[in-house]
Amino acid sequence: MSAPLAPAPSDPQPPSTRARLLHRVITFTALFHRPMTLGVRGLVIDADNRIMLVRHTYVPGFYLPGGGVEAGETMAGSLARELVEECGVHVVGEPELRAVYLNRRSSPRDHVALYIVRDFRCDGPRPPDREIAESGFFPLDRLPEGTTPATRARIAEVFDSAPLSPCW
Repeated sequence: MSAPLAPAPSDPQPPSTRARLLHRVITFTALFHRPMTLGVRGLVIDADNRIMLVRHTYVPGFYLPGGGVEAGETMAGSLARELVEECGVHVVGEPELRAVYLNRRSSPRDHVALYIVRDFRCDGPRPPDREIAESGFFPLDRLPEGTTPATRARIAEVFDSAPLSPCW
């Protein structure tokens, strides 16, 4: 019976180091072939039960404020940043994560996290700029014309107990 084979002395890296390196290469490559994107939206509700909506300059309709989560940023951090940028809303308390949705309209790998924000401070009406044409609080029974179907669906899930959809 022969002795078990030992690693070749000329092998410069132990298998665990090679495995870690291979894992890093595969992960890095996957970022370019199958990137996942993540966004956040805030359902900001004021004391009068009105909700904040924004109208962008580059797409039609009214939306819940929000945007993409940047590299190295948490979802809650991204939400706080986007709310200030888009509508002058500063999150004061902890926002409530309501759900995470698959957004097939953007990409088969895009996801959107919806937060409910009730504890905030608002700077007041935000002047229009190159990104945001309009923002403001709207009563639930008088949403502006052009409020997007996805926005209406999220509002119905929260206020009307509509079934929670897995898709945005």
